Amino acid sequence: MHVLVAGGAGYIGSVLVPVLLEHGHKVTVLDRLYFGNSHTKLAAELGPQRLRVVRGDIRSFDPKILEGVEAVIDVAGISNDPSCELEPDLTRSVNVDGGKRLAKLAWEAGVRRYVYSSSCSVYGHGEGLGLTETSGRHPVSLYARAKAEIEDYLLELQKAPRASGPFEGVMLRLATVFGLSPRMRFDLAINVMTKNAYVNRRIMVDGGGRQWRPFVHVRDVAEAFALALLADAKVVAGQIFNVGSNTNNVQILNLAFRVRDAVPGTEVVHAPTDPDLRDYNVSFERVRRELDYTTKRTIDDGVREVLQAIKDGQVDPDDRRWYTLKQYVFLREAERAMADLGVDGRLLTAS
Repeated sequence: MHVLVAGGAGYIGSVLVPVLLEHGHKVTVLDRLYFGNSHTKLAAELGPQRLRVVRGDIRSFDPKILEGVEAVIDVAGISNDPSCELEPDLTRSVNVDGGKRLAKLAWEAGVRRYVYSSSCSVYGHGEGLGLTETSGRHPVSLYARAKAEIEDYLLELQKAPRASGPFEGVMLRLATVFGLSPRMRFDLAINVMTKNAYVNRRIMVDGGGRQWRPFVHVRDVAEAFALALLADAKVVAGQIFNVGSNTNNVQILNLAFRVRDAVPGTEVVHAPTDPDLRDYNVSFERVRRELDYTTKRTIDDGVREVLQAIKDGQVDPDDRRWYTLKQYVFLREAERAMADLGVDGRLLTAS
């Protein structure tokens, strides 16, 4: 199957694309490459018949890229709450307008299977424990509201008649992701706690620490997308699935203690912040029951691998690219400098 992965060079995409290739798919990556391209070597080895990387923006890419594409996986967009709140208009432009444009163009191009990376954050301040796909959505952040809006848009596209055949939209609500990726992120709870424990011997807990979060390893996420691509349309078309594990529902303070125990000498400190409005404990029974999906990696597995990668120098915890907000601030300032000082697209060189 020819699969286009929007955001395929990001944190999830950098793990997902090799998994899709392992499953025998041909892959086209569409990515702005703000955080680099982890697929350069692999693309050179495999050639464009197996892996093609297109530098482009979901808001403006050439629709011809979709020619011959049979399935789309959308893991694109500005991620994490602080980055989304930095410039709300930009976030809506990318995550909402760009997300809708990608879906509509895929619909028009006759793409059959469309798998969207949503988030359990749409539950926001959850009502009770074990939230299911039919539980109310109460998003409390711009990031989560954008996810909910794209879910609704895909469900509407699902209903629209199309001469080329059915449009099979599948929405995967991911738990908070963790684990090692070629495009690392140290602004996700487990990853940043592990980094802070090793580097500073200190973990800061915000919002009281009693709030619930579900977690899922990035490799398990990749396997969920691969499974959703090939699952029977009768099971997945127009459906929403929470992706994660019941055993990985953890209160933030308890998570900090688990990371502390992996790094002796670490102190857990409460930050003087307001209570975190995001509080959701999620059930993952449906994806297990209907797709026979189970996760293979635990929270402790993720802590160990991230810790080892830092110790071995495999990842540099000071690299700006591994912090989404820092990288966006850098890019914003670079864009302003170019607008103010650049000549013919250059700052220092004459030609």
